[in-house]
Amino acid sequence: MPEGTGEHIGTRVRIARNAAGLTQVEMGGFLDRSEHWVQDVEAGRLALDRYSLITAIADVCDVDVVWLLGQPYRLQRGAGSLAHAHIPALRTGLRRAGLILSGHPGLDPQGHPVQMELMRAASVKANAARQAANLPKVATLLPGMVEDLNTAIIVHEGRARDEALCLMVDAARTARMCLNQLGYPDLAWVAAEVAAGAATQLDDPIVKARVAWDRCGALLHQATLPEVIAVADAALRDLEPLATTSRPQQSVLSLRGALMLRCAVASARSYQAEDAWSRIRGALEDADRLGPDWHDLEQQTVFGRATVAVHAAEVGVEVEEPDAGLTMVPEADIRTLPSKERRTHYEIDKARAYNRMGKLPLSVATLRKAAQGAPYYVYADPMARALVSDLVRVGVPSQASALSSLVRNMELVR
Repeated sequence: MPEGTGEHIGTRVRIARNAAGLTQVEMGGFLDRSEHWVQDVEAGRLALDRYSLITAIADVCDVDVVWLLGQPYRLQRGAGSLAHAHIPALRTGLRRAGLILSGHPGLDPQGHPVQMELMRAASVKANAARQAANLPKVATLLPGMVEDLNTAIIVHEGRARDEALCLMVDAARTARMCLNQLGYPDLAWVAAEVAAGAATQLDDPIVKARVAWDRCGALLHQATLPEVIAVADAALRDLEPLATTSRPQQSVLSLRGALMLRCAVASARSYQAEDAWSRIRGALEDADRLGPDWHDLEQQTVFGRATVAVHAAEVGVEVEEPDAGLTMVPEADIRTLPSKERRTHYEIDKARAYNRMGKLPLSVATLRKAAQGAPYYVYADPMARALVSDLVRVGVPSQASALSSLVRNMELVR
């Protein structure tokens, strides 16, 4: 068994079920599963590789999804420990940012002001590391960036302060993604709220929509799915007057499509397949209006036709229609995505889809290739780890070496 008895998710499911006072028969009934299925999950004989199921178990047992997943995964080899080592400093910077943005009196700069040109360059570097799925590098860059921006917001006025606020929005949004992927959803929410605080002071509807997109990302990782829909739909309503003009801005259409994708994932994880596919189709309409070469790196969503395909793959797995997810967006070339983070996300979900379709060797090969390109992103992904556990359980002889490598690098065996 790939994980120690005290570590696999089944152990935590058993603890949660007992704490909720449920028998295995009762919990299976709530989930539309058999008693035998619950027994297999709790014994570690059956991996949980879909957020929709994990969220349902958390709801039934009234426990936190992040605890159920066992996050954060503190990988010790390679750059794993490096990423986590910078979290305390980032936490401190984000906490100060929240105080500064709320107008709290008596706060002094923690350092000397940095030239705006240097802060812009740092923002570009952090965004590039984000899109390269290089989580350790992002975690290394962010604490200093956030503190420099804290100083700038305190000491500057007028246009210089507004630019510092814009850069803080970007830095906090990058932090949100990194923290979610590393397994710190509560701190990721703090980052999303810092971005929201800076956006409120700027009072720009486009910036506010960007922040709503990030808030949805933070909420998805905490599995508060109704709130994802509520936040996204509120932002969509605010964008609607701008999107329905005779010549809407590309950024407006792009953000509308990106928010629709957030809703699609939330609906899929709630077992609402019809709504999930409807949202995917709506996002695809906006992507087609923007053209085949559109990829929204400026707003960090990377929205475009290929990104719709990325989310369709995840939706397909969650609603148990994996083949539909992989074919929903015809002629989408994932290789054209200028974001390794998005490409890697797709490869993880494609590997999960192949597993669901019974194409186990292809599932292993796909995940192994993704790990070679973005190792720590894959090794820290909960669904990738669950997939490897499931593949080990059933066995894939033709891919034994690749599967063994994934197990070692994910540190599923201690």
